Amino acid sequence: MAIKSLEQPAAAVSLSRIAVSDTHGEDSPYFAGWKAYDENPYHESSNPSGVIQMGLAENQVSFDLLEKYLEKNSSDATSSGRASSFKENALFQDYHGLLSFRKAMASFMGQIRGGRAKFDPERIVITAGATAANELLTFILADPGDALLVPTPYYPGFDRDLRWRTGVNIVPIHCDSSNSFEITPAALESAYEDAESRGLRVRGVLITNPSNPLGATVKRAVLEQVLDFASRRNIHLVSDEIYSGSAFSDGEFVSIAEILEGRSDGERERCHIVYSLSKDLGLPGFRVGTIYSYNDAVVTTARRMSSFTLISSQTQQLLASMLSDEEFTAAYIKTNRERLRRRYGMIVEGLGRAGIECLSGNAGLFCWMNLSPLLKEASVEEELGLWNCILHQVRLNISPGVSCHCREPGWFRVCFANMSEHTLQVALARIHHFVETTRSAHHQ
Repeated sequence: MAIKSLEQPAAAVSLSRIAVSDTHGEDSPYFAGWKAYDENPYHESSNPSGVIQMGLAENQVSFDLLEKYLEKNSSDATSSGRASSFKENALFQDYHGLLSFRKAMASFMGQIRGGRAKFDPERIVITAGATAANELLTFILADPGDALLVPTPYYPGFDRDLRWRTGVNIVPIHCDSSNSFEITPAALESAYEDAESRGLRVRGVLITNPSNPLGATVKRAVLEQVLDFASRRNIHLVSDEIYSGSAFSDGEFVSIAEILEGRSDGERERCHIVYSLSKDLGLPGFRVGTIYSYNDAVVTTARRMSSFTLISSQTQQLLASMLSDEEFTAAYIKTNRERLRRRYGMIVEGLGRAGIECLSGNAGLFCWMNLSPLLKEASVEEELGLWNCILHQVRLNISPGVSCHCREPGWFRVCFANMSEHTLQVALARIHHFVETTRSAHHQ
């Protein structure tokens, strides 16, 4: 049976306000690009003229290492050497998460941050991915009608994850390209005052590391400024650190956990970390996320609510074994960083040959490129027109800045780690040809 649109006649039986709300954000160009890709996906041999997916921040560069490990160890990991293991997994699941998995996750979170921070397994709450973790935290920290401050440009999915079911508002912290979209004290204060002028109670600030979707890790000084702001305003600080293992070199990533080492209990209790294995290990389909909080009440409440976002015991047991294998994880982290650095170099060099400026990055699965010289005028309409042309004529799905709430027209997010090197070269060749053709047309 075909699924009908939510736009039903007035006489039809009604649905809830959440069900018919437009705050899911599906009308965003970000999701429209995905639809165009789904309808005509690129394939090297069977569909070489299809749309190349460059809107998905997915890490596939080291998937071979994971496959090799799991092929060799999956049966041992899931059985744990005990005949009763399958029965235990099938019949019971503690919604706190398996202790073995929480211990392994705590150890891995410390390892991937270079040992500069330690994590207590008793403060880890397991969720079905970072999406669930962000929404769960929003439910805990804010009431419907309250606001969270989020620096721009930000991941378009936040409009869904943080707002749709919670009823919480996002107030943007507007950053600009003059300082590579870095968060400033002035921008923080301006966003807070904007929320107050609209009668919104600000409950917290959410930062992502790498900073926004820009591919550069948040500097220690900036993290300290945001923490000081949150303390002064008596609000929460959520640090989304899902890319902590994708820094191109060890030591480049700075976790809020490192900053908190020398801070008071009052400052620590307002801080919460969101982490997942989707980006660092390239396992988005496993749906493994975590909340790490320094606040006892948040940990207790998050565990109660996590029963709605459980991960199967089978998955936890398998990953507990893998994450506890320090020889494998150390080799994986090293190789993954080297491969991501190589991919980043490929895309920056390729875009540079086309005369396209990129923000300097040192982490993540994407880069932020400036196509404003191709706009006839600096407007959202011009940016969307350019995006539409790139999507349907060049057949590349990239994310326009407006979908990330960037207020400077012409910036686009481009992902490079979800495809083969050959596909990346095809994409770069398409971009190069398009830029040359467009510039020639402008000069005629």
